[in-house]
Amino acid sequence: MSRVREVNLQFLYPFKGGTMSQYKILVVEDDVELRCTLSEALSLNDFEIFQAVDGQDAVEQIRKQQIDLVLLDVNMPRMNGLDCLTAVKEYDPSIIVIVMTAHSTIEDAVRAIKSGAYNYLAKPIKHQSVVEMVQRALDAQSMIRTMALSAPIIKLDAGEFIGHSGEMKKIFNIIYKLAKVETSVLIRGESGTGKELVARAIHYNSARKDQKLVSINCSAIAETLFESELFGHERGAFTGASQRQIGKFQYAEGGTIFLDEIGDLSPAMQVKLLRVLQEKRFTPVGSHREVEMDVRFIAATNRNLEEMIRNGTFREDLFYRLNVIPIFLPALKDRKEDIANLVKHFVRRFANIHQKSIQGITTQALEQIMEHEWPGNIRELENAIEHAFVVETSDKITAKSLPEYLNSFKLRNSRKGKSEPMESTENSPQEGIDYSTLDYNRFKEEFEKEFIIRALKTFKGRINQTALHAKIPKKTLLRKLQKYNINAEEFRL
Repeated sequence: MSRVREVNLQFLYPFKGGTMSQYKILVVEDDVELRCTLSEALSLNDFEIFQAVDGQDAVEQIRKQQIDLVLLDVNMPRMNGLDCLTAVKEYDPSIIVIVMTAHSTIEDAVRAIKSGAYNYLAKPIKHQSVVEMVQRALDAQSMIRTMALSAPIIKLDAGEFIGHSGEMKKIFNIIYKLAKVETSVLIRGESGTGKELVARAIHYNSARKDQKLVSINCSAIAETLFESELFGHERGAFTGASQRQIGKFQYAEGGTIFLDEIGDLSPAMQVKLLRVLQEKRFTPVGSHREVEMDVRFIAATNRNLEEMIRNGTFREDLFYRLNVIPIFLPALKDRKEDIANLVKHFVRRFANIHQKSIQGITTQALEQIMEHEWPGNIRELENAIEHAFVVETSDKITAKSLPEYLNSFKLRNSRKGKSEPMESTENSPQEGIDYSTLDYNRFKEEFEKEFIIRALKTFKGRINQTALHAKIPKKTLLRKLQKYNINAEEFRL
């Protein structure tokens, strides 16, 4: 069976399981021949197809059943395409609309994009072009659906806060608002809460979606190379510059730049970035020419920028330049009511990826998951569920298949005075640790090694971030890495 085109993005997983057959498409066209040929082309790719003869018929059908995507003609009797688009978006903003129009009425397509259409196709329409655009649109939709699990909150100029767990239409409205503007966005939240996913969802649903999204991890590039990486350099600009090279800003022309870990920028680079944001131009290293740029900036950080401003380590003018529209991603520990749905989501995803018949999770395993504080947030939970998928041999995830550090659940319960009966299978020794001698020092070292590996995975092998959030002195962490022969580079993405 055909599948939706895979997009190589971290955190991107089809919300509906990944197969095209689960998506419902409504073809709205008053030309019978074109309507039928388009329907046939899409049905060959295993979509479920419905047809409407005009806008009024389309709105009536959408109100009767769930539709994921509408392929909509503009010029039709009774209700034209633009009026139909408005009615569809008012009813459910999550429905994707692709407009079809003749070359002579291309201005209608432009108006449709401004009114919320994903994109447009000019007639005569090639079947392959339709299928490819539908695939891209559904990929973009899956990002938004996954973004909803991150429970974002957006703060607009009017002080309005939108977006709470499970309220899908509000999430689509967030994307809708951000897709229609070119202002900078600052995404705030702890590591692992899904900041990059939100950035990708914004880009792939904006007018820049067909251009590049260039991600830059500000903490992963050496300061001495940062300017060259962003702005490019001329041949001979510095030792080793054997040829001219364009930077990431120029490479992203027309698209979006995602500046992750913006709080880790040095003061010198903050000044240079501020100038670029203000003037929309930069000078490559070793050059006297200025390069104009047309990009949108999305930044993200897990640091307290307001405190950094007070301490003089982050520029206030740069903060306000980036902080036009802030989005806040709460920590997983602050929304534990969402954990069960997240677990179901990951179970569906990994069942598809690993081709295993695991259908759910036992009550005891879910209780252990609910007890954990999840300092690594959604990313840590995702890793834990995938670990269980690899280990589990039954049709449900059991507590025994979860990572070893989660099995401290029983000890925590006993300290709290709980006395729930435990499954006998949970009392067996855990793989990877020899309990036969009950050696305290050996047990402590095994736990310490497991904890450090988990922390490195959570923070992508970044030593400073791992030390900060795992509350380990950096010197101690480096010493332990050497002791246990752990290479932090292996955990970098």
